[in-house]
Formats: sequence, structure tokens, C-alpha cells
Amino acid sequence: MSLRASSCEGFTLVEVLVAVAVFALISAAGVLVLTQVVDARFSIKGHAARVAELQRTTSMLHADVSQVVPRRTRGISGRPFPAPVIVGQTADQPLLTLVRAGWSNPENEDRSSLQKVEYRLVEDRLERRTYRYLDGGSPNPSQVLYRGVSDVRITLIQGQSEGPGYLSSSERPLPDAVRIRMRLEGYGSIEMLLLVAGG
Repeated sequence: MSLRASSCEGFTLVEVLVAVAVFALISAAGVLVLTQVVDARFSIKGHAARVAELQRTTSMLHADVSQVVPRRTRGISGRPFPAPVIVGQTADQPLLTLVRAGWSNPENEDRSSLQKVEYRLVEDRLERRTYRYLDGGSPNPSQVLYRGVSDVRITLIQGQSEGPGYLSSSERPLPDAVRIRMRLEGYGSIEMLLLVAGG
């Protein structure tokens, strides 16, 4: 009977260190890729939210301007404004004031189905404010439409003329269109031309 010596070969220390180093490199690359994927996902999600905000803002502006009615409202002094659509000339005035139709009357409360609407720039926020009553009364809480807004310019178009005001008459009480130019953070300058249905 002969006995053989069995030899048990294992990994050397150098081989183990090389394997650990390779695994560490693969792990680091995987973590880097995952980090970039997560960052890209959050960036895309944030950009999509900004696009959705911009779409809501333009939809709201379009809905308000397209449903303007020739109803003048009264200021604090009780005197009616010179035209149904007003563009603010100073920083303390609303950017745009109008009266719109097509507003739902919740719970059939005793009030007009028309609605006075103001757009204001408060710091860098474009805000929309509505009033419970057309003349007098305090406004409802403001609705922030978009953040990161600056340099808003609104002009009214009637025929061949364009400016901050227009000539309101019994035959043509409304402008033909409203042009809105503003600078948005992340987008730069944008311009909207909104047609007035009754203009």
C-alpha cells in the first residue's frame, strides 16, 4: 500500500489583493453610474415639473384672455376703469386686469358668473388673483402660477396699433389681442400672443 502526499493549493496573498482591487474598481464604477442615473432622474423630474408649470400658466392666461367680456370694473375710488382690459403702468399696479366669463359658480352662491382677474408680479412670482365680486370687496388668496419670472411686458393690440392701452369704444370695447413678453429662469425670453374672442 502506497501513500501519496496530497497537496492543497490556495490563493496567494498577491492574488487575493488583485481580486479585491478589481472588485473595488468595479464597485466604484457601478456606484458612479448609479449616482449619475439618480442625478439625471431628479434633473429630468425637476425639468418636467417646470414644463408642467409653464403649460399651466400659458393655459390659464389663454383661458382668461379668450373669455374676456366688455365689462368695466371700478377701482377703490368707485370710478370705473377707462377700459375693460387694463395693463398696469407702475410697479404697484397689477400687470393685467380683466373680467372674464365662463367661470363656474360653486354652490350657486348669490354672485355674478363673471369674474374679475388680476395678474401680478410679486418678487419673482407670477401670481393670479381673483375677486369674489366684480366691484369692491377684497381679493381671494393669490395663486402662484410660475416662479423665476422677471421683466414682464404686456401690450394690447387693436388694429394696427400696439401699446399699453387701447381705445375702448361702444363699437370696439375690447382689444384684438394681448401680447405678453417675459423672462423665465431656465428658459430665457418667451413671448405669447393671445387672441381676445370678442375683440
